Amino acid sequence: MEKRKISKYVVIFTITILAFALASCSKNAGSSTVGKGTSSDTVKIAYLPITHSLAVLEEAEELKNSTGLKIELVKYGSWPELLDALNTGQVDGAEVLIELAMKSKQEGIGIKVVALGHKDGNVIVTNKNIKSVADLKGKKFAIPHRQSSHNILLHDALATAGLTTDDLEVVELAPTEMPSALVAGQIDGYCVAEPFGAKAVSLDVGQVLLKSEEIWKDSLCCGLVLTDTFLNNRPDDAKSFVENYKTAGKNLTTQKAKEIAKKYLSADDTVLDLSLQWISYNDLEITEETYNTLLEKVKKYGLSDNPPAFDDFVKNDF
Repeated sequence: MEKRKISKYVVIFTITILAFALASCSKNAGSSTVGKGTSSDTVKIAYLPITHSLAVLEEAEELKNSTGLKIELVKYGSWPELLDALNTGQVDGAEVLIELAMKSKQEGIGIKVVALGHKDGNVIVTNKNIKSVADLKGKKFAIPHRQSSHNILLHDALATAGLTTDDLEVVELAPTEMPSALVAGQIDGYCVAEPFGAKAVSLDVGQVLLKSEEIWKDSLCCGLVLTDTFLNNRPDDAKSFVENYKTAGKNLTTQKAKEIAKKYLSADDTVLDLSLQWISYNDLEITEETYNTLLEKVKKYGLSDNPPAFDDFVKNDF
C-alpha cells in the first residue's frame, strides 16, 4: 500500500514537471520569431554615452509614449563591446563609428548604414605648449580606434604641416581616459568623440588646436547602422524608424540636445555648452558624394584597402 502511494506521487510530480517544461517551450517558441528578446514593436539599438549618439536618444524619448514603434536602448562602454553586439545580431542596429561598420561589412557582416549620427562635432585637443600642428612632431597623440574619423582627421591635420603619423607616436586610448592622460602628461593631444574634448578645455587643461570642420568640412564620423536581418524581416518598421530618426535629429535644438545629453551622459553644463557648439544633427542623410570622400580617405590613410562601395553599404531608399 505504501509503495502504491509513493508511485502515485512520483507520477503526479512527473506530470507537473512536464507541464512546466511544455509551457516554457511554448513561451520560447512564441518569442523566437522576433529574435533575441526584441518584441515585434521594438527596435533594439546599441549606443555609447557620447554626444554623437544624441539623435537616436532623442528619437527614443519621442517614441516613448507612442502607440507604435519603440526603441530599446542598449548602452555599451567601448566600441569593441558595441561592435561585438552588432556583428553577432544581439541588437537590431547601432550608432557606431562608420569606419568600424565599413570594416565589418567588408568582413561579411550583414549590415547597412542608413543615416549619419551627426555632422562635425570633433576637435583636436592638445596641451597648451602646442602652438601649431607642426609642434606635434615627436609628440604622443591619442585616438579611440584606428578605424575612426578621428584617425583620418589626425592624418589630414598633419598633412597641412607636411607631417605624417610616422612623425609622432599615435596610441589608442579609451575616450574616458583621454582628458586625465592629457593632465598627467602621458599624451600631448587627442581627437575623440564628444564631450571628452570639451571636458579638457572646460577644465582649462587643454586647448582646441583645430575643429573638424576646419580640417574636413561636413566630416563623417558616426553612422546609424541596421542589420540586414532587421531591414529584410521588418521593412515597414525600418522605414518608420529611419524617418523618425531623421526627424528627431532636426528637433535637436541646442537646448533640446542639452536636455537629452544631461539625461544620458555624465557631463556638466559647462562641458555640454561647449561641446554642443561643435556639432549638428539637422541633416543626417548620407549622400554618395560625402561617402565617396570618406572612401578615398579610408584608402589613402590605410584604414582599408577594399572598403564597401556606396551601393553595397548605404541604404537611402526607404
